[in-house]
Amino acid sequence: MAANIEVCDLSKNYDAVRAVDNISFKAAEGEVIALLGPNGAGKSTLMNMIAGYLAPSRGNIFIRGRNIRDFPLAVKNDIGFLPEGSPLYPDLTVREFLEYMAGLRLLGKTAVDEAIKTAKIENAATQKIETLSKGYQRRVGFAQSILSDPPILLLDEPTDGLDPNQKHHIRDLIARMGRQKTIMISTHLLEEAETICNRVILISAGRIVADGTPAQIIAESGKKNLEEAFRRLTVTEDEA
Repeated sequence: MAANIEVCDLSKNYDAVRAVDNISFKAAEGEVIALLGPNGAGKSTLMNMIAGYLAPSRGNIFIRGRNIRDFPLAVKNDIGFLPEGSPLYPDLTVREFLEYMAGLRLLGKTAVDEAIKTAKIENAATQKIETLSKGYQRRVGFAQSILSDPPILLLDEPTDGLDPNQKHHIRDLIARMGRQKTIMISTHLLEEAETICNRVILISAGRIVADGTPAQIIAESGKKNLEEAFRRLTVTEDEA
């Protein structure tokens, strides 16, 4: 099966700090992948490069066979992105914001209605975003990411700030959508990686330290569960 995402020898430097260090992997349709790692591991930086929001220091990213450097606009049409912090327009209502974002993508009212329904935010559609809880704002950001029904979804901490019922809904939705899409979620929640993802890419200090199903990573680490494997594989020299 052809890869929807192919990352080749990717690195990102911030002055003397290397946030992402020579990472390579492929991701196909039907894969729900957790980018799992401790805070500061490089997950968000990697996701921002794949989404086209950050330029890599070296390496290449191919989206459905096209290099993002050569076809930046065409590639972004294939990606729905929920960045960290859900950047929104607080003075707009939920519907106004989604209609604005849909207009930028040349989408109509039907796309907005479907995204609102899918994210289960109908009861907040006429409220100003600034009046919403953090969890509802996160769901508005999620609705924005699925407006165009893209084949690739990049979701940075998608359940951050959600209550247990909201988390269950979004996780179930991701699992169902992942059957026809390539979905990557950045998370530090082991439960999230185990319950909705069929593949885990474990990152530590900007490098991939394990890549496989949760069961494979547990077996290869010689530990009993993903939490123990995570601790073993992400230990730093200072902690050793």
